[in-house]
Amino acid sequence: MQFDESIIRNVVAQVLAEVGKAPPVTSGFKGRYGIFDCADEAVRAAREAFEKLSERTIEDRKRIIDHIRRISIDQKVELGTMEMNETKIGKLAHKIEKLELLGRKTPGVEFLRSEVYSGDHGLAVIEHAPFGVIGCITPVTHSLPTITGNAVNMIAGGNTLVVNPHPGGKKVAAEGVRRFNKAIYDDLGIDNLICVIAEPTLESADLIFHHRDVAMICVTGGPAVARAALNSGKKAVVAGPGNPPVVVDETADLDRAARSIIQGGGYDNNLLCIAEKEVFVVNSVFDELMRAMERAGAVRLNSSEIDRLTSVAITEVGEPGKTKQVAAKEFIGQDAAVLARAAGKNISSDVELVFGETDEQNPFVPVEQMMPFIPFVRCHDVDEAIQKAKYYEHGFRHTAIIHSNNVRNMSKMGRVMDTTLFVKNGPSPAALGVGGEGYISFSIATPTGEGVTTPLTFTRERRCSLIDDLCILGHPAKG
Repeated sequence: MQFDESIIRNVVAQVLAEVGKAPPVTSGFKGRYGIFDCADEAVRAAREAFEKLSERTIEDRKRIIDHIRRISIDQKVELGTMEMNETKIGKLAHKIEKLELLGRKTPGVEFLRSEVYSGDHGLAVIEHAPFGVIGCITPVTHSLPTITGNAVNMIAGGNTLVVNPHPGGKKVAAEGVRRFNKAIYDDLGIDNLICVIAEPTLESADLIFHHRDVAMICVTGGPAVARAALNSGKKAVVAGPGNPPVVVDETADLDRAARSIIQGGGYDNNLLCIAEKEVFVVNSVFDELMRAMERAGAVRLNSSEIDRLTSVAITEVGEPGKTKQVAAKEFIGQDAAVLARAAGKNISSDVELVFGETDEQNPFVPVEQMMPFIPFVRCHDVDEAIQKAKYYEHGFRHTAIIHSNNVRNMSKMGRVMDTTLFVKNGPSPAALGVGGEGYISFSIATPTGEGVTTPLTFTRERRCSLIDDLCILGHPAKG
C-alpha cells in the first residue's frame, strides 16, 4: 500500500501544532489591511509583516510612516468626525486637531541613533533593534490618535503592532487602520503592519498579552489594564492614570494663568490625561484669579450649583465597604453647557469651561473626572498649595502645572512633585509640543518610567564590538 507523503506531513504538522510543538502555518493574510476578528490571526499576520519589514531599509520605514502621517492630516476632518460620532465625547474641533498634531509631530525614524565608543582596544557600536510584534491597548478618549502616534513610533523602530482598541472607539480604529495599511500596501507591497481587532473583548486583550509571538506590550488606559499588562510576563510600557494639579502663587500673571487653565482644562472637554484637573491658589490672589477666569470666558458656578453638579457627576463604584468615587460615565467628556445644565444653570454652548470654589473634600478634587469643570481651592501660601497638589496628585507622578514668576517656587514644586511632565506658565498641552517645545505622543508611560514615548522606547540595544582594530587615532594597545 502506498501513502501520499504530503497528506502524512500535513497530519503530523497539524498534530504537532495542536500540542504546541510546532508553529502554526501562516499565510493568506494579504488583502486584509489589518482588520481581524481573531486575535491569534492578527498576531500571526503582524508577525509575517514584521519579517517582511525586517528586510526593508530605514528609508522604507520613513515611506511607510509618511503614508500614516499623510492620511492622518489630509483625512482628519472625516476621521475626526467619525470618532466624534462614535464615541460621543469631547469636541469635534479637537478630535480633528489631534489627528493633525499626531500626524505632524510624532517622532519617526529621525529619532533613531547609534552610539559609538572608539579607543585603544577598537570599536563598539550600539544600535537600536526592534522587539517584533507589539501588543497595544488604546483608550476611547483618543482612539485613532493614539493608534496613529503608536504606529509612527513603533514602525520607525522596526516593529509591527496589534491593537485591541476600546470597544467604544473600535469602528474609527478599524477604519483608520484599514486606510493606513491599504496605502502602505499599494506603495510598498507589505500588508498588516498595523493589525486591529474589529470586535475587541477582554478575552482578545488577554490573548494578545500572552501570545508567544507578542514581544512587548504598550497600554494606554486605566489601572486595571495597566495591572494586566504588568502581569503579562512581557516587557510593558504603561501609560497610567493622572490627576494633574495646578498651583497659582502670588507672583503669577493671573490673566495668563486663567487663559492657560481654560485652554488646557477645556481641551477636548478635559479628556487629556495631562489636563488641568484641580487648582490650588494662594489666598492673596484667589479672588482676582476667579475674576480673571471670568474675563477669559469661563463661567463660575456658585456653591449650591457645584453641590448639584457633584451629586450627579461623581458616583461610587465597588462592593459595600470597598467603594470609591469615580466620574459618572454620562458626564465624561461632555460640554461645559451640559455640566452647567446639570448644576441648574443655562450657559452658552460656546463656553469651554465651568469652574468654582470648593474645599479639598469636594470629590472633584481627588477624582480624575475628565470633564470641563475645575475646582479652585484656597491655600494660605505657596507651600500649602504645593503640598496639597502633591497629595491630590496621588503619587501618579504624571503631570503638574504651576503659574508663578518666582523661580524658587517653580523649583520647589518641581522637586516635590517629581512628575513626568512639569509645566510652568502655560497650558498642559504645551508639555507635548503644542504651544511649547518638544514632541508629542498620547502614550505617556508614567508607571514604567519611559515618559512621552518615542521610537527608541520600542527598541532594544544591540552592541557590536570589534577588538583592537578600526581605532585610527593614537596607538593601538599592546597585548
